[in-house]
Amino acid sequence: MRKVSPKAMKGELRPEYDLSKLKRGVRGKYYQRAMAGTNLVLVDPELAKVFPDTASVNRALRVLRDAAGATARQSRRARKGSARRKRTAA
Repeated sequence: MRKVSPKAMKGELRPEYDLSKLKRGVRGKYYQRAMAGTNLVLVDPELAKVFPDTASVNRALRVLRDAAGATARQSRRARKGSARRKRTAA
């Protein structure tokens, strides 16, 4: 028996698939689960040239986060120190 070429079977299921056993799929069944672990951000084309991959974007964002955190800590210390000086001077 000759095998039927894939081109000849185009659009037809193979005989071993029983359609009565296949249930109808549910649209969006895993959508919420997939979106929970995804954080997609679109980057402008000029930034995409500077940050070509995920690692470079993550590295730059971590540096920015650390710099912003250090600046915030310094400004809090300065405010606390000036409040102490005002209390002791009065």
